[in-house]
Amino acid sequence: MTDYEWHEVYKAALLETDGSKMEERIRTAEVALNQRKDELVLDHGGTPEENQAIENALHGLNVLRMDAVSWLERQQRKTGT
Repeated sequence: MTDYEWHEVYKAALLETDGSKMEERIRTAEVALNQRKDELVLDHGGTPEENQAIENALHGLNVLRMDAVSWLERQQRKTGT
């Protein structure tokens, strides 16, 4: 488990099961991750471990977003909306 400040909002996005809240959770996590990246630029780049964790998390959020969109499209086809 990490102790990165951004980890809680990232975890909230990953664990969200309500499709109507998914995009908001993803955006919130992306903002937190990008803010931390900006902070690291001012802090001589931070640690390699955190930088890699941020890149992995951003990639994970992109995958999550694609999955959420696919799920939503399937649900819309089922309901005809």
